[in-house]
Amino acid sequence: MSLISPSPSLAELDARARLVFREIVENYLITGEPIGSGFIARRNQGRSGLSPASIRNTMASLTEAGLLSSPHISAGRLPTHFGLRMYVDGLMETGPLSATEKRGIENQFSAHVSPDQVLEQASNALSGLAQGAGLVLAPEMSGELKHIEFVALEPGRALAVLVYADGHVENRVMLVPDGLVPAALEQAGNYLSARLKGKKLGDARADILAEIEAGQAQLQSVTAALVKQGIIEWSGAEKSALKRTLIVRGAAKLLDNEDIRTDLERVRLLFEDLERKEDLIALLDEAERAEGVRIFIGAENPLFSLSGSSLVVAPYTGSKQRIVGALGVIGPTRLNYARIIPMVDYTARVMGRLLEMKDYVKD
Repeated sequence: MSLISPSPSLAELDARARLVFREIVENYLITGEPIGSGFIARRNQGRSGLSPASIRNTMASLTEAGLLSSPHISAGRLPTHFGLRMYVDGLMETGPLSATEKRGIENQFSAHVSPDQVLEQASNALSGLAQGAGLVLAPEMSGELKHIEFVALEPGRALAVLVYADGHVENRVMLVPDGLVPAALEQAGNYLSARLKGKKLGDARADILAEIEAGQAQLQSVTAALVKQGIIEWSGAEKSALKRTLIVRGAAKLLDNEDIRTDLERVRLLFEDLERKEDLIALLDEAERAEGVRIFIGAENPLFSLSGSSLVVAPYTGSKQRIVGALGVIGPTRLNYARIIPMVDYTARVMGRLLEMKDYVKD
């Protein structure tokens, strides 16, 4: 008969159950192997009430409660995703980073680069520190514009260059009709620059579209169509509108992880998760609105239900200490949470200080 209720809280675990549970989780996170009663008994020789038989009974109760699982009938136990969540929330101890660890993170950044390069550096830093994939959700660009121009690419495609008043430059590839002449691109850029200078896209959208629809824009039809297409896409008026940029670096490092490399199906599923950028952006966007570091473990989030991955994520700030984005690291559920959580948090703080210096993403 189980001594622990299904879906227990940490308060419901007695001292023996806590000790056994902690031993299994912490040693699994180190070794990746199922932990047996004999191993726990040897590590706790001399402790009253911790015979191999009592440990086995406690392990069985923890398994019934959903905190542990057994890969084989005679094997030891592994923590479930629910068990990892309980451990992270209630038993794990995280200490502050050492001065050496902080300097190691700070050395990943250079102050003499553009804000976009700071975001790239953060993603690379997280990947290297955690040996997983580093993710950075870039700020949403909604500031005042200074200039817009179009550059012809291969047939059917053009590059729109948006220069913001704060100096940020954003490049967006657009589909355009084949045979669109350079003069039409130049006219579209001049028209938009004149009407958007000092304004936000969303604020000027209605007036520009109304002017085009009324035939008052004095644009050739193909130019008017290009302007209309750009305004609608960039201002977020359609489902296909501009989405926030997600920077992913170090995905290949996931293949260095033995937990993942030995399971090719998990490798495939995890890389599919990384390709589902819309879902990842939504997840990081949710984390951006919270305070402090958030941890998403395996099946508790639909995005990782198949690959069994975990994401550790923290918000970061820009100008005036305003939260403008989120960053994190994704990897297998057997992450060293106690080490990675303070690293992600400190990386977010360092990047926030650099962006504040550059006065990035103004109100």
